[in-house]
Amino acid sequence: MTNKRKIINDPVFGFISIPNDIIYDVLQHPYVQRLNRIRQLGLSYVVYPGAQHSRFLHSIGAMHLMSDAIASLRQKGIAITDEEANGAMIAILLHDIGHAPFSHVMEHTLIEGITHEDVSLMMMEQINREMHGALDTAIRIFTNTYPKHFLHQLISSQFDMDRMDYLCRDSFFTGVTEGSVASARLIKMLNVVDDRLVIEAKGIYSVEKFLIARRLMYWQVYLHKTSVAAEQLLIKILARAKQLARDGVELFCAPALHYFLYQHMTGKKFAQDSYALTQYALLDDSDILSAIKAWQAHPDTTLRLLSEAFVNRRLFKGRLLSQPLSTQEHAALAQQYATSFGISQSEAEYFFEEHISTSNTYSEKDDSIDILYNDGTVRNIAEASDMLNLQTLTYKPQKLYLFYYPTNS
Repeated sequence: MTNKRKIINDPVFGFISIPNDIIYDVLQHPYVQRLNRIRQLGLSYVVYPGAQHSRFLHSIGAMHLMSDAIASLRQKGIAITDEEANGAMIAILLHDIGHAPFSHVMEHTLIEGITHEDVSLMMMEQINREMHGALDTAIRIFTNTYPKHFLHQLISSQFDMDRMDYLCRDSFFTGVTEGSVASARLIKMLNVVDDRLVIEAKGIYSVEKFLIARRLMYWQVYLHKTSVAAEQLLIKILARAKQLARDGVELFCAPALHYFLYQHMTGKKFAQDSYALTQYALLDDSDILSAIKAWQAHPDTTLRLLSEAFVNRRLFKGRLLSQPLSTQEHAALAQQYATSFGISQSEAEYFFEEHISTSNTYSEKDDSIDILYNDGTVRNIAEASDMLNLQTLTYKPQKLYLFYYPTNS
């Protein structure tokens, strides 16, 4: 008999127990094990070398926080059955299962019209078929079709266990201490009013810290100029590889990556083709990296130069723009690369890109973060906070960059 009651030593939260056999079996599924081979922070390691943690580790941490949240709510008399608790833990465990290598790069290059959330649901449904309906409740909670809305909020809202874990974890592995949040205290302050999550008033300052930490982490880590430059370079490499594949040029790569390079994959086609999901589930960071290493020797000048730059960390440079490039400026820049490398104007387009980075701390369109007072009244954090207001919370700063391949000229 296999011992399924394992204990995982997590560097952020300490020892995490696998609570039951079903969750152990879910963890052992190849779709979930694949997350061990995908970095949580994509290319952030080019800036923060410690950012090597996997999406698997993040998923385990989020499940642990979900377990703590359920225990805290139960102590306050909130009715949560064992089936619901199990469903919520499985749903948060699998919330990132559909992520492609290097986060959203695949969504910009190899597959059109589908998001990682869509793929996550497809994968969850496939696991559910294999496990004879064991994930029925988890899927209903994940898709917000289960009667208890607050369970879905624990998975996907402006104050969910996903964000709670990634702020703590990404802060730990990058060394950016500004992102650290008091997860244990915040979870102890959770409650439910009218089927909606609320935070008890004595936790309001921890909520403020949570929101500030999220904003700081976005600009210091997730949207760091150098990380975004590396991502734009990777997008250009895959876009060039995709174009060469369309032109019938044979490229070295793993079979799963080959499938998506040589197929015109739309969201509709992906959803209707079970083989596409099988191939997607085989893709991980190593497929992309090994292909790019090989492409350094490819005869196509554009693919070769971009691949060499990526492997040797000669990343795109980034320059803030006050306004988009004019048509004339764009053409002049393309001509510069065309002349320098002896390539066509269309090929020169792979060497630069205008990109807008933006984030917001709080969205009025999503479930609000609500504060519960001792007299039973509930107020939105934007109204309750004496430090933050709606304008501050919902402000979406934007930065327009020109990312470009560095040359000696």
